[in-house]
Amino acid sequence: MKIGVPKEIKVEEYRVGITPAGARELFSAGHQVSVETGAGEGSGFSDDEYRSAGAAVVDRDAIYGGSDLIVKVKEPVRGEYELIRKGQAIFTYLHLAPNPELLGVLLDKRVAGIAYETVEQDGHLPLLMPMSEIAGRMAPLVGGYFLQKSSGGRGLLPTGVPGVPPARVLVLGTGVAGASAVRVCVGLGMEVFAVNRGVEKLRELDNLYPGRVTTAAASQQVIEEEALRSDLIIGAVLIPGARAPRLIRRDLLSRLKKGTVIVDISVDQGGCVETTRPTTHADPVYEVDGVVHYAVANMPGAFPRTSTLALTNVTLPYVRRIADKGLDWVGSSDFDLKNGLNVFDGRIVHPALAKAAQQLA
Repeated sequence: MKIGVPKEIKVEEYRVGITPAGARELFSAGHQVSVETGAGEGSGFSDDEYRSAGAAVVDRDAIYGGSDLIVKVKEPVRGEYELIRKGQAIFTYLHLAPNPELLGVLLDKRVAGIAYETVEQDGHLPLLMPMSEIAGRMAPLVGGYFLQKSSGGRGLLPTGVPGVPPARVLVLGTGVAGASAVRVCVGLGMEVFAVNRGVEKLRELDNLYPGRVTTAAASQQVIEEEALRSDLIIGAVLIPGARAPRLIRRDLLSRLKKGTVIVDISVDQGGCVETTRPTTHADPVYEVDGVVHYAVANMPGAFPRTSTLALTNVTLPYVRRIADKGLDWVGSSDFDLKNGLNVFDGRIVHPALAKAAQQLA
């Protein structure tokens, strides 16, 4: 199969879809791998490393024009829409539920869109997990930074000092991202309150951090009460393929303490805060009613070397399977990555995405 790896052009995105080691494995299996010039530089991989691995280093037009399968990190952006060929397959984080424009492009071009974030295995999301871990571990760090008075926050040191209590953090959702955030919050000595829709995840946190984390089953009343008490709110809610539920409503925002910081990891799926809008690493925050919002849509891109290596560790076996079996397999009845397939041959095939698209119509 002809596999193309373009350079990411999303603002401040330095990750790359395949490492030179991954390219070598695909090449050794008999596949043609093309990598766009400079695609790996942001993650510390040179063009020469890709050439040594057997990949061709070409321009962007050649990547899209000559590849059957495009392997990326982030969803295609407007500068890439015209390059996508009809019937092409794209394997990447797609996050289509809050992005009707891209959804329309992929449907019109009859693209086979396979989304990392909805591939399931034994009830888990293996391709989302490493980036969720990184974003979750980042959230308390960036949240703590923006708690500085000079950054718009309340002027609280997250760790506190002897005689002065630490900052209080509310973590919404305790899946992979939320649990990773809790881990770092506990390590920093913050006062942690975590809510989740299911109790099992809360039980795990209670066993891991006895007496260090307060947990509660999610309800609107609990969320509102705890949000009003918190200095930092971390949104880590996910419904695979669907839009994130709005847990912090606009009318609650004005009642929060001035200088409260919100880090909405759920921004890729529309955000779990009503006032969330995507930001970039170049311009990461904005204020609404005196509340600082951090909503960078590619948080792990801040640490591209770590992120690229972690991502390729989990995506490469899937890329290899698709390449070995061919694109006809993607549309067949025995395609066992069906939860990952979001759009195919001009149709929405993921149920949660179909519901989200209907609600937007």
